[in-house]
Amino acid sequence: MQPTGRFKFDGDVGSYLGINIVSFFLMLLTVFIATPWALCMRAKWNIHHTTIDGKRLKFTGTGGELFGKFFVWWLLTIVTLGIYSFWIGPNLQRWTVEHTDFE
Repeated sequence: MQPTGRFKFDGDVGSYLGINIVSFFLMLLTVFIATPWALCMRAKWNIHHTTIDGKRLKFTGTGGELFGKFFVWWLLTIVTLGIYSFWIGPNLQRWTVEHTDFE
């Protein structure tokens, strides 16, 4: 199957490393309280560097919006002795996709 060229990614290694280093230290310096903001920084970078049919995508989510969900997810993880942790990844991906639009 030949690629159609509909989807393109134009991110480079320099900005990728930069955003990951900044987000890592943001999480580390805040004892992981700022994880939702760091994840939003990463999602924004990934989505901004993606185009579909020549239309650039944009990420509309914020760390503040994600913080409430994160709090509930981790609370459920603690209450269920870790079982709920398997749902965090898909829930985070769903939330990210729901906060993605065209510029």
